[in-house]
Amino acid sequence: QVQLVESGGGLVQPGGSLRLSCAVSGGIFNIGTMGWYRQAPGKQRELVAVKAGGGALTYGDSVKGRFTISRDSAENTVSLQMNSLKPEDTAVYLCYAVRIRLGRPPESYWGQGTQVTVSS
Repeated sequence: QVQLVESGGGLVQPGGSLRLSCAVSGGIFNIGTMGWYRQAPGKQRELVAVKAGGGALTYGDSVKGRFTISRDSAENTVSLQMNSLKPEDTAVYLCYAVRIRLGRPPESYWGQGTQVTVSS
């Protein structure tokens, strides 16, 4: 029932910046954790940045100091500011969210992904 809508991907040169955004559509409430993962061809999905509903932050080691996650719990949105981009950041970036409802186990949802390509 939850749909995650991503935007902001594209082609950028090394050292450049992009800002990704993700929103829950359909008026869904009770979203807790939201964040971003990425997956390059032939590689496992990798955590990029996650922010829990209570505010705790987790960043992947490869993006610390370069990427910043922001979260608006009231609007069920999450953004990822990506600076100092490197070719190795090239991947499909996927939005992630966890829905918490009373009496039910947490439910994880994934967006369709948005392509980020870092190249000259």
